[in-house]
Amino acid sequence: MLLAALAAHAANQLTVDELKAKVPSANAADKPRLCLQIAERQLTTADKLYIAAENEKGQAALNDALTYSESARDYAIQAHKHEKQTEIAVRGMIRKLNDMLHTLSHDEQPPIKDAIGRLERVRGDLLLAMFPKAK
Repeated sequence: MLLAALAAHAANQLTVDELKAKVPSANAADKPRLCLQIAERQLTTADKLYIAAENEKGQAALNDALTYSESARDYAIQAHKHEKQTEIAVRGMIRKLNDMLHTLSHDEQPPIKDAIGRLERVRGDLLLAMFPKAK
């Protein structure tokens, strides 16, 4: 357990670029978790950039967060691992985006609304994978 805690702490110390570099070589079961870490960090960065009125940089970080959220979904569904954790994390990101939405002017809201829609689709795909409809 101590090794797992140390490994988790070490992963938190890695930069986003270092995490991105680890994704291709990670095993299938670890890829969703790595992608979620990247997405959550990039969403936090986007929030800070939007608060600082650096909307272009915020949009780039937001796009990165969306891309890695979608990758996390794809990896989780392919590996049949971490689907529930991925769905929970995506739900949290949607909540954070809704909070961000209320701090922005009307003209700044469309990219956030689009991001919420994309994450809702990610979440729907995960739920469908976990609870397939009966035929």
